[in-house]
Parts: sequence; C-alpha cells; structure tokens
Amino acid sequence: MSTAAARAKQLREVLNRHAHLYYVLDQPEIPDAEYDKLFQELQSIEAVHPELRTADSPTQRVIGALLEGFKPVRHTVPMLSIRTETDTEAAGAENFDARVRRELELDTDAPPVEYACELKFDGLAINLRYEHGILVQAATRGDGETGEDVTQNIRTIKQIPLRLLNVDAAVLEVRGEVYMRRDDFERLNESQRALIASGAKNEKTFVNPRNTAAGAVRQLDPAVAAKKPLSFFAYGVGDVQGWSMPAKHSAMLNQFETMGLPVAKQRAVVQGAQGLIEYYRDIGTQRDSLPFDIDGVVYKVNSLALQKRLGFVSREPRWAVAHKYPAQEQMTRLLDIDIQVGRTGKLTPVAKLEPVFVGGTTVSNATLHNEDEARRKDVRVGDTIIVRRAGDVIPEVVSVVMERRPSNVGEAFDLYKKLNGKCPVCNSAIAREAGEADWRCTGGLYCAAQRKQAILHFAGRRAMDVEGLGDKLVDQLVDGGSVKTLADLYQLDLSQLTALERMGEKSAQNLLDGLTKSKHTTLARFIYSLGIRHVGEATAKDLAKHFGSLTALLQANEAQLLVVNDVGPVVAKSIHMFFQQPHNCEIVDKLRAAGVQWQEHTGAANDDSSKPLVGKTLVLTGSLPTLSRDQAKELIEAAGGKVSGSVSKKTDFVVAGEEAGSKLQKAQELGVKVIDESGLRKLLK
Repeated sequence: MSTAAARAKQLREVLNRHAHLYYVLDQPEIPDAEYDKLFQELQSIEAVHPELRTADSPTQRVIGALLEGFKPVRHTVPMLSIRTETDTEAAGAENFDARVRRELELDTDAPPVEYACELKFDGLAINLRYEHGILVQAATRGDGETGEDVTQNIRTIKQIPLRLLNVDAAVLEVRGEVYMRRDDFERLNESQRALIASGAKNEKTFVNPRNTAAGAVRQLDPAVAAKKPLSFFAYGVGDVQGWSMPAKHSAMLNQFETMGLPVAKQRAVVQGAQGLIEYYRDIGTQRDSLPFDIDGVVYKVNSLALQKRLGFVSREPRWAVAHKYPAQEQMTRLLDIDIQVGRTGKLTPVAKLEPVFVGGTTVSNATLHNEDEARRKDVRVGDTIIVRRAGDVIPEVVSVVMERRPSNVGEAFDLYKKLNGKCPVCNSAIAREAGEADWRCTGGLYCAAQRKQAILHFAGRRAMDVEGLGDKLVDQLVDGGSVKTLADLYQLDLSQLTALERMGEKSAQNLLDGLTKSKHTTLARFIYSLGIRHVGEATAKDLAKHFGSLTALLQANEAQLLVVNDVGPVVAKSIHMFFQQPHNCEIVDKLRAAGVQWQEHTGAANDDSSKPLVGKTLVLTGSLPTLSRDQAKELIEAAGGKVSGSVSKKTDFVVAGEEAGSKLQKAQELGVKVIDESGLRKLLK
C-alpha cells in the first residue's frame, strides 16, 4: 500500500508537470504515447486503491455524470465588473489617468502613475477556488454576488491546473477568463460541417468563439463540454487566506505563472497616460493576428495599496477601466446578394447590407466568399445577419440570426440560377470544376472585369515580354478606354501615350518599341500569354510541340488534347472550353491581324530527330551579350535541347557570359566544354 501511494503521488506530479508543459507553455518534453502510458498506470493504481484518488489527480479530469442543474455559489468576494471606456481614441486613456490622479489628489508636477495593462478577453469570467493548492470549485460570475458551480466542466480544461505549484494557502481564489482560440473554433466548426454533411441530425455550426465557450461552460452534460476545446487565462484574485499578496498587480500575475497558471504574455507595466496610449495602439495593431478574440484592453493601477486607497464607486473599482476597440461584429439586415467578377474571373457573392457601423467604419457590403459558404450559412435576402469587420480584412457575413428570420424570407441562394448561367459583366458562360468552390467566368480575354489582369499576363516577361507595360499604365489605358482588347495594344500611338499621366515621350517610344518587338514570338509563348486556366509555361510548350500550329490546337477536341504530355481531363476541358468561346477566337484573330506572328511547324509534332540539339544538355551562366536567360533557354529547347540548372558529367555544354560564377568553375573541373553566345548560335544552326 505504501509503495502504491508513493508511486501514485509521483505519477500525479509527473503528469501534472507534463500537462503544464504541453497545454500552457507549448513545450512538450515527452511523446503523447509516453504520457498516455503514465496516465494509464495511475488509473490502474487508483482502480485497485480508490482511497488514493485525490482531487488533483489528472484522472479527475475524466467526465463525470450528467447534472440536473447548477448549484448556486455565493462569492466570498463579489465578482464585480469594471467600468468600460467606449471612447476608442487616445482620450479614453487620458480620461482614466486624469480621474485616477484627481482621486489621488496628485499635483500636476507629481510623477506619473504606474499602471498594469492587459488584454480584455472576449470569453466568460470564472472563479477558481484552490484550497491548500488543490482546485475544489469553479464558479461563473453570475450576478457578481452569486454564480453557478461549473466545476465538472472546468476540470476538462487541461490548461487549468488541478494543483497549484508550491502553494499551500488555505484559500486562494484565482479569477480569469475561459475562452476559445480562433483555430480551435474553426476546427470545431469544420467537424460540425462534416457531421451535417453526413446526415447527422440536431447538429449545427457555431456562431462565434465567445458564445461557444460560454455555452460549453454552462453545459449540463460534461461529456458535451469536454468536446469543446476551451482555454483559460488568469488575471486576478478573489478570496485569499494564508497567501502573502505581492505589492503590485503585475507581480501577482508573474507569481501566477510560477504556480502553473496560464497568463497572457501581451501585458505591460507603463507610466502615465502616454504609456496607456502606446499600449492601446500597440495591441490594436496586433489585435487581428492574436490567436484569440479581444474587444479591448484593461488598465489597472499597479500598486495594490493605491487600489485600496482609490476604492470603489457604484460597485465598480476606481482603479481599473476597460478601454474598448471599435466593435468587430454587428447585426444588420441583408437587402440583396450581388455577384462580383474578380480579376481572374472568380465569381464572388456579395451581401448588400443595410449600412451598419462596425470595425471603425460604416459597412454596406460584405463578402459571402462563394456559393457553398452562402448555402452552409443559409443566408437569404431579408435575413438579419451578423457582419464582421476586423482591421483591414474585407467585411464578411458570419451567420444568420435565425430567431429573427421573417416569414417572407427569400429562397436558398443559387448562384447559377441567379445569373442564368451567364457572367453578369460579359454574358459569357460560367463554369465550376469538380471539387472547386468557385464559379468562374469563361470569357477571360473578353470580359471587362478581367481585362486588366489579362493584359498584365499577356505582357508578362514569360509571355509576350512587353517591356514597360506595368500595373499603373494598364490602369490608365483601360480606365481611359484606350485598350478594350489585347489587340488594341498594337494600335496605340505616340500621341495617345504621351497624353497619359507621367508618360514622357521617351518612355512612350520605349513602350511602342517593346510592343513592336513582342510581335515576333514563339507559339508556346503566345499560347501561354492567352491566360488559359491551368495552362502554365510547361503545358504551353507541350501544346506547341505536340500540335505544331495554332490552327491544329484550335481544332482539337478534348480526346486529342488528352494525348498531350501532362494534360489531364481538367486541363483538357479548360483548353477546349476556352477555344469554344467565339469571342476568345475573335481576339486571337485580331492579334494575328495586328502582326503578332511565330513560326509554325504544321504536322511536325514528332520531328525532333532533325533538330540540332536533340539529346544535348546545356547549362547557362553569366550574362550573354544579346540574349536574356529566357531567350537563350527558348532557343535551346526549340532546337531539341535541354537546359539544366547545374553542371554535372552529363552536361554537354556550358554557355558562359560575363560574370559567370561557380558553374563555369565546375565545368572546367569536370572538363565540360565551355562556349559563349556565338558558340551557342553556331550550335543552333
């Protein structure tokens, strides 16, 4: 018996230590399997000797029986709320400091007051009662005087220690916030969506982390509560008997950490109003990147002696205040759902809202992301919805307030039906690939919404390589109506370009020269420049090599496209659909009429054997006199050769230019033949 008792005590200490390392510090020292092995050993000992089962045993986190209701708990020290400062500017901090200085009767030249600053969590306040270091009770705030006993549910939160380290005080009540991390909330909802999709009844997704955490804590069935991934931060004390309180609030939080309690790292000790303002602004910039929700920060006079001197007014402490940030969620009414066409052709449903002030600005539009998301949330015109705007993130519809749904609400959202299968901008067909969430417009080259993106892709270095045609210039050309299709680029003249903002005559002439130069290209580059979905550089080269001519590619059906190297069903369908759109073919014809040309090899898909560099591997290094790296690569590949990024014994030639680096040295060491640009051109002949 004595051996079992000693071993049980040792196991409790070891398991509690590793739970703290894992759940609080995120610094696990042993694998999960080893922890489970020790846990099972402790369970076995307690099964044989139930009298060894203690309140601080990790086995006591195991779910208890279903409760009939919560027992009331009268707080020895009331859990009072603190005053909220709703002025979201610097004045909110200045007002609090001015009140504190006035109550303390400090002269204007007196030193600044020292404050402890911490986060205002968006969760549920909890009082943890430890007796001789062991957790014996957990209670909600309730009305401040009386809360509810939720000990069974709180025991399932692994961040909360069942025994405090090195604490044997008769009573130490720790107060803090139960909350749910955003990533845990998303994972929880993901599993809920899977259950709903599988046909499970009475399942639903959750609205937000705060409500979900609060609901879990007040769940009568501990088995249900245990499935909710809850977390905890400590921030204060209640009843204290037999524990020596430190002189400052910040020191108390530091001591909490040594006891094994989780305390938020985003806290600070500052001096005066300016220190409060800086903390408020600093946390404001971090707010959206925090792994949990906050709705403000809390300022507390750091000295506990000064706190006692300041006292309370109307059951609120004079020595503390919550300084709020602009609300990130608000309720409003959904007036309609529009469809927005993005630069890449993606169709996004956009909620048109009754204007509402949220996240520091008035919002009248919010994204619904895609059709599947709108259906999952069951968003309908006429609904009251919750809209969220955090920082610079696009406002989004979070959920529907079902209890406010009117009887005449609109039907379930159907994007294809709403648009009659046509793009709202260009009337092209819309399509959605298997397994994809987004519908897309198929009129890439023709669609006005995609025009700027199409032009930028067309002019890109690896496509038609039009030097000087960047984002700002494309904006001016499209917005001014000078360019409506790709072919219009080749109709631009000097007077049109010099009339543009910040466009001198030299820059304008350089662009015109770049456009003229781009007319002479390769079939692979031209195919790639069209921006066909799923067709990258490599696929464009394979298509050019296989079909030999644009005409053959235009006439190919999906079965013929599938024969091409690395072209699967999705890519084949995308290429075929692109060339089935009359306006896409029309733009291709206009580009050819504008003088864009390349050498075609009709019927020569498999004539590689006659090319001069078939079977040869070349490596490029340094700067060549007249050819760019990409141009040289294209010439080599067109001649049947392969370009490698590294030199080996299998390399046939290293083409070296100015400032050739280690590749040249490696070639000389291996005896690989080194040539310059003129040598390359001789090989190409």
